[in-house]
Amino acid sequence: MSLSGRLIYNLWHRPLAAARNSMRHGGPFVQARNTRGERAMRIASAQLPPFPVRDPAKGPFTVNLLTGRKFVHQTAFCLHSLARVCPGPLHVEIYDDGSLDNESSALLRSFSPTLCIHDFAEIQTRLDEFLPTARYPVLRERWLNYPHIRKLIDVHLGRTGWRLVLDSDLLFWREPLFLLDWANATDRPLHATDCRENYGYTRPLLEKIAGCPLPPLVNVGLCGLHSNAIDWDFLEHDSATLIEAENTSYYLEQGLVALLVARHGNAAIAPVRDYLTMPSSEEIARPTAVMHHYVDLARGPYYRTAWRAFV
Repeated sequence: MSLSGRLIYNLWHRPLAAARNSMRHGGPFVQARNTRGERAMRIASAQLPPFPVRDPAKGPFTVNLLTGRKFVHQTAFCLHSLARVCPGPLHVEIYDDGSLDNESSALLRSFSPTLCIHDFAEIQTRLDEFLPTARYPVLRERWLNYPHIRKLIDVHLGRTGWRLVLDSDLLFWREPLFLLDWANATDRPLHATDCRENYGYTRPLLEKIAGCPLPPLVNVGLCGLHSNAIDWDFLEHDSATLIEAENTSYYLEQGLVALLVARHGNAAIAPVRDYLTMPSSEEIARPTAVMHHYVDLARGPYYRTAWRAFV
C-alpha cells in the first residue's frame, strides 16, 4: 500500500469502520458499560469457590479449554456454571495460550484438585515432536500467528480418544444431557450450530478440498473430535491450499473442523434450541436454554448482566 493509501486508510476508513462497529454494539456509552461490566466480572471471578459436586459417586465429565490471562475470568465462570449443572464431578484440562501467569493458574487450580494445566513449555515440546516445522510449515506458522487454531492443535496433537473442547465465553443454565450422553457413548464428532455460516472461505473451494458436501453452520464453541483420528497431513495441505487461494482468515479453524466433520460423514449436532450461539436479549434476560454462547451482539449483555444473573 502506498503512503497516501495508508494515510487515507488510517485517517478515514479505519475510524469510520470503528464508529460503525461502535454504533452496531450500542454506541460509546453502552460500550463503556460493557467495559465496566467486564472489569467487575474479573474481580468477581477471583471470589468464586471450588466447584460444587452434586454426586461424587457418578463418573467425571471431562472438558478441555484453551485460555490465557486475558480470558481467565470467562473460563472461570464458564467452568463454574457447568460444574453447577453437572450430575457428577467436573474434570478440566486447561491449555495455556502462553500468557497464563501464576495468579491466573492459582485461581484455576483453586476450583478443583483434579484440574490439569498443560503449560506452554509442555505444549511446545509436543509441537516439536508431533508437528515439526519442516513437515508442517503452514500449521506451525498459523499456530504462532493465529491463536484460534491452538484449540485444535494443542488439545488433540499426539493424544488419543475423544475430547470435548469448549470456548470460554459460554454459560450453562441447565444439565447438559446431550453433552453427557455424547461423552458416555461417543461415535461421531460433535459441534454446536452457528447463527450464520462462518468458515472463512468459499463453500465451493472447501467442498473441492473435502471431496464431499460440507455440513451447514458448524460452530466450534462446542467441539468434540477423536484426537488420534485427525489427519495432520490433510490439515496442512488444506490450510496451504485455502491460504494460497483466498488468503488467511479469522475463521480458518472453524473451516478446518467443518472439513473434518464432512469427511467423517455425520456428526452429533447440539440441539439449537438448547445450545444457543448469540442468544437474543430476551433469552439472555430469562434463560430457557441449556447453554449460551455469547458471541458478537450477545457479548455486551454477557458482560453487563448475564454473569451477574449466574452469580
